[in-house]
Amino acid sequence: MGALRVGVWGVGTWGEKHARVWRRLASQDPEIDLVGVHDQSLERARAVAGSYECRSFESASALLGAVDAVTIATPTVAHRVVAEAALGAGCHVLVEKPLATTTAEADAMLAAATRAGRTLQVGHVERFNPVMMAAREQVHEPKFVEGHRLAVFQPRSLDIDVVFDLMIHDIDLVLEATGQTPSAISAVGVAVLSENEDIANARLEFPDGCVANLTASRVSQERLRRIRFFQSDSYLSVDLYERTGEHLRVDPRARAALAPGGAGLMAALAGIQRAKFAVPEGEPLELELHAFARGLRGEGNGAASGWAGREALRVAEAVREAMRRRMLQWTAR
Repeated sequence: MGALRVGVWGVGTWGEKHARVWRRLASQDPEIDLVGVHDQSLERARAVAGSYECRSFESASALLGAVDAVTIATPTVAHRVVAEAALGAGCHVLVEKPLATTTAEADAMLAAATRAGRTLQVGHVERFNPVMMAAREQVHEPKFVEGHRLAVFQPRSLDIDVVFDLMIHDIDLVLEATGQTPSAISAVGVAVLSENEDIANARLEFPDGCVANLTASRVSQERLRRIRFFQSDSYLSVDLYERTGEHLRVDPRARAALAPGGAGLMAALAGIQRAKFAVPEGEPLELELHAFARGLRGEGNGAASGWAGREALRVAEAVREAMRRRMLQWTAR
């Protein structure tokens, strides 16, 4: 079997990052070959192709006929049509998040992948953030999760609200950490600078009693991506932006020290073990795309599965519906 021939469909701001990373991976891994890119703007495609030493394809069909796998970074509204075309052409597909605009579209994409016998995965890149990879093995049955994802306003991805744009990253991380589906969801959102909600807060309740409180904003004065896991015997704080984190573990004897007749506060504090995560080097997108490529070679599970993308989308839809219900309460007053 020769090198995996890959292409990028859609080379806007994020798609260009895919082309850059694929080029770097191809220079490091002889089993990867970046063949080319396609975009509705031929001028844009030519510029990106020139920067990353690959071909610019004037038609999508020409690109699909020349590659084994394609990453899709088109606007979300086009994901279903583009992915189905790629799968139908026999290509493996990695779609940028969110997987689609609706769960029904996601189901159609999964069905297309099954019919084609090809892999469909989704770019939930925070799974490959090195600090999250370091923290994941310490996350066990969290009781409470708190996530904050704040970004300054940028005139892109305005075809979707902040839940589909930003919060869906943390929804995916919470679903992966709990291994459950929320049993109750409440949310509030406000449109500030666009026609869709630009800031939102959601509360996800799970069957085992775990609660996740997630806040996302794309109209903030600061950049923040932080998620914290509270467990029965420990606390994990993960800074996804700075790629740092720490783990506080509580020795059972610390609780006993605070009980009546115990050794007291100092003994309790001594029973709290605090350690920073040892975070490996690595760019999340590079780790994700390499995992996707290696997964196609049978080396690991690859990126987030299409089903995981579908489930994150389904919860995001439920959050959106909860925001709409809240809006109706406001307008009914």
